[in-house]
Amino acid sequence: MNLEEKQLKVQYIYKGKIINVRCDDALLPNGKTALREVVEHPGGVCVAALTDKDEVLMVRQFRYPYNEIVLEIPAGKRDSKDELPLECGKRELKEETGAAAEKYFDLGQLYPTPGYCDEIIWLYAATGITFGDTNPDEDEFLKIEKIPLEECVKMILSGEIKDAKTQTAVLKLKMLKDCGRLD
Repeated sequence: MNLEEKQLKVQYIYKGKIINVRCDDALLPNGKTALREVVEHPGGVCVAALTDKDEVLMVRQFRYPYNEIVLEIPAGKRDSKDELPLECGKRELKEETGAAAEKYFDLGQLYPTPGYCDEIIWLYAATGITFGDTNPDEDEFLKIEKIPLEECVKMILSGEIKDAKTQTAVLKLKMLKDCGRLD
């Protein structure tokens, strides 16, 4: 059975600094049409950085849509769809935590909300961490924390860490570490 849908018509509703919103008419596999609402986003990158003491670099920041302070790994939006994900990850890790890494490990991609958004989040792990100065964006207020990897896993399993990219990257980091694949 064919599962693909074909874009017939695109109408932009909003074009913003971070996202665009459009409504598409789509041709379904059964020949009927349907409305598809799509949020366009340039994508993001996150880095699960592991110190030599097996601590994960984390940041706490207020996340306006949830009206709460969220604990997550360093992450950020790509400047454009042309920006290389790893370069974005290196930049965000440095800006948010002051850290740089000797080695980066590709942990794959995450589709956070495939029902209505085209955002892709690239996941990386990092080791060989050194520290310098932070340089957060002028509208970014962060509290940096180092949390033992084992504690991060417990916090994910207990529901204390709610952020999807953090959950995925930290659990992948833990699995790679346990398998000896972070060398």
